Amino acid sequence: MQEVQHRVANSLQIIASLLMQSARRVQSEEARGHLHDAHQRVMSIAAVQRHLATSSPGDVALRPYFAQLCESLGASMIHDPRRLSIAVTVDDSVVSANVSISLGLIITELVINALKHAFPHRRHGKITIDYRSDGLDWTLSVRDDGIGMPTGAEKAQPGLGTGIVEALARQMKGVIHVVDANPGTAVTLVHDEAADHAAVPAAA
Repeated sequence: MQEVQHRVANSLQIIASLLMQSARRVQSEEARGHLHDAHQRVMSIAAVQRHLATSSPGDVALRPYFAQLCESLGASMIHDPRRLSIAVTVDDSVVSANVSISLGLIITELVINALKHAFPHRRHGKITIDYRSDGLDWTLSVRDDGIGMPTGAEKAQPGLGTGIVEALARQMKGVIHVVDANPGTAVTLVHDEAADHAAVPAAA
């Protein structure tokens, strides 16, 4: 299984390279942007696969996994580390491979979104990923200290990234909270086991 994970990661990196080559060739800025986004998503999944290949079967420690994932995102999207940075603070949580994949994809989408929109005009800033668990309850937050959420006519319309995060949150039975962090924006995904059971009607 670990060998399969390794081969899948290598294949995904090849796909990511092909996407980047296509992005360099296209003339349309919009198409180039979509190809860059696809490249980042494929790279994040490749990072997941690489970590799974070195983890114990069925168990993934989140601290090194998130650190590796964010290092990969930073290396491919942050051209000046003196201007932008990503920090990771995670407890000693260990989760199943399926949960780790979903969390990794959520982080990828939120970090990509922050890097694209929170720091215009070469603004300096920081993105912080935090994860804490208590038994079956856990909280994941992705916060930036950028320009904050646009309002009025400048308010961004929900895109593919938002749809991916919402779908994964529903799958994990989590609740998303988006707030103005003053400065910046904080997106928090909360899984409350007691609230989840309370929402299920009792059998007659």
